[in-house]
Amino acid sequence: KDLAPDFEAALTQVNRALTSAIETPSLEAPLLHFTKEYFSACQDSKTAGYESITAKSTAKNMMDAMQHAMAHGLHDKYTFGVTHTALRGIDPEEEEGNTVDFYQFGVDFFRPAVDVDQSLVLGQDALESAIAQLNNGENVVFFANHQSEADPQVMSILLEKVHRGSTAEEMVFVAGHKVTTDLLAIPFSMGRNLICIHSKKHIDADPDSKPVKQKQNLMAMNGMLKKLKKGGAAIWVAPSGGRDRRNVETGQVPIAPFDQKTVDMFRLMGNKSKVPTHYYSLSMVSYDLCPPPDFIEAGVGEQRNVRFVPVAIKVNDELENVGGVESRHLFTESAFETCQEGYNECLKVLSEQQE
Repeated sequence: KDLAPDFEAALTQVNRALTSAIETPSLEAPLLHFTKEYFSACQDSKTAGYESITAKSTAKNMMDAMQHAMAHGLHDKYTFGVTHTALRGIDPEEEEGNTVDFYQFGVDFFRPAVDVDQSLVLGQDALESAIAQLNNGENVVFFANHQSEADPQVMSILLEKVHRGSTAEEMVFVAGHKVTTDLLAIPFSMGRNLICIHSKKHIDADPDSKPVKQKQNLMAMNGMLKKLKKGGAAIWVAPSGGRDRRNVETGQVPIAPFDQKTVDMFRLMGNKSKVPTHYYSLSMVSYDLCPPPDFIEAGVGEQRNVRFVPVAIKVNDELENVGGVESRHLFTESAFETCQEGYNECLKVLSEQQE
């Protein structure tokens, strides 16, 4: 798609800077692709009437992202602990001299690509009840389907829309290996509260490092238990262990099934914490914002796409504590079905809006 002259000129400038900064040729193509995608999405945003978005602001966002990626993803790779506290740059002494608010950077980067006016936050009553529980020092776990690398930023942009941005700032995301090791993802992850877990798939892929990764997972679980014992923790986890994928034949994006063991683990942790812990299914529609490749690639460096689209979430009503020890699967099934119903509702309302 062709860019307007001002966007084209800014893109050329950014590409030039990028090409001279990148010493690894294999990195160049994916980063140039992502840059073009981002410029195109931001131009669509401007065309749709978001007047604050200009070629200049787009170039600045992209240069910031690239500088952070080079500094922390490549040259002096940032190492995440098993739990990570968002780097906000507010207290440089506490953050080894950091003065950058990586949370704000990530949200500001993705906001132009989101059609905020057309985006939806459904289930606001359930959201308010979850926030009341958090304010009361109780814990809330959101079992979410996962559709895009930008899902944490999507949560922030949407909760800000309903004046609940601080809830997104405090939220803790359960993160897989990729978001803490991928060049471009690292700066976005630095701005989030994380619990870093190796997925089963990732652990099984390399038998040699299996014991180390299992030990790290155990430490991560202990870190999470600490947060739950303290109370007032909001945790976002995708029990499917990955992103939803498009069905290439139908073009639809079904949500990936929830893993029973993951759900059980979070319920166990909630019980162990001795602090009242509440569970909600969270439905997310964000696939088209950063559509992933239709096939899972083993390497971390996938082609990244960005589209200017509305996104949606639905906070479904609190899950009832069904299924005892003998029938634990009932709880997972109920969590998944609730998530699916909310997801379908989001899709329906979004498509009705576009008619």
